[in-house]
Amino acid sequence: MSEITLNVTFYFKPDDAACEEVRTQLASLQEKFPHRLIEIDIEQDAALAQKYGADLPAIEAGPYTLKAPITPQALHMTLGAAFDRHGQLERVGDPKFQKRVAKMATLSFSDRFSFWISKHYLLLLNLFIFLYIGLPFLAPTLMKLGATLPAKAIYNIYKPLCHQFGFRSFFLYGEQPFYPLAEANLNGTLTFEQATGIQGLDNPYSNSRFEARAFLGNETMGYKIALCERDVAIYLAILFFGLFYAASGRKLKPLHWTLWILIGIVPIGLDGFSQLFSQLNWGWLEALLPYRESTPFMRALTGALFGLATAWFAYPSIEESMIETRQYYLKKFTLHGAE
Repeated sequence: MSEITLNVTFYFKPDDAACEEVRTQLASLQEKFPHRLIEIDIEQDAALAQKYGADLPAIEAGPYTLKAPITPQALHMTLGAAFDRHGQLERVGDPKFQKRVAKMATLSFSDRFSFWISKHYLLLLNLFIFLYIGLPFLAPTLMKLGATLPAKAIYNIYKPLCHQFGFRSFFLYGEQPFYPLAEANLNGTLTFEQATGIQGLDNPYSNSRFEARAFLGNETMGYKIALCERDVAIYLAILFFGLFYAASGRKLKPLHWTLWILIGIVPIGLDGFSQLFSQLNWGWLEALLPYRESTPFMRALTGALFGLATAWFAYPSIEESMIETRQYYLKKFTLHGAE
């Protein structure tokens, strides 16, 4: 072959005797198996250090991978197999192979942006969740300060995203943190009907519920957060996990999907759907499922479990994908001498 197109990735750490020995062996094979050596210092990325730290030096050539201990014979056989495979794919003009080669041969702004996202995605997610849950807390604060226009803008922004019923929302700056319906049976707590004078809220089809949704609060009761109790718990739990996951070095494994269902889906489903169906006024269902109104504690608990389980299920899975992305772009940037 007239051009050197075979890429060999060499994972190493500085000042390691075994890595230096394999580097020397690779140089000795350059004439027989021409290749571009892409040297990746695993200390550039914590995930790479965790993946290869105990197996250095490590070699990738085409689909073949070698990990320590690497013998000269094993290295010779691996490069030979990769070189032959590479040449055969070039001769037959495999379209997927040609596309991979062409993609590796160019470096674009999109590549740099994708690499940046793969490194900073968790920070971006945490900032997004912080803003998403922070604005609903800002709304009652603005109401308290008399800035009703921006406060109402926040309530309106979140209105399509949450029912915002006052009797299922937390309140700030008032006598109580919540004002549940009388049907929640919380002794010693002023109910939403008593505090507002709005009646008929036990009927899910009544216009009173529109009043309860539009009610923002007052100086005595305080002002409601722009997301309901359950949603507040969900997104606070997601934010808590995201911060913990970042602080822990992103080393947690994904929560198994069966545990996600048991911990996250089942409790919130039982609490939410049993409440929903019990209030539909279906005669045949009343004997099986008597009318019930969940409590702020149950909404917060099931919401927090759902948020925590969902984040634990999703974030480590995203990280696994991002590790592969970072690894690909590290190879590409090293090949082009870029950072």
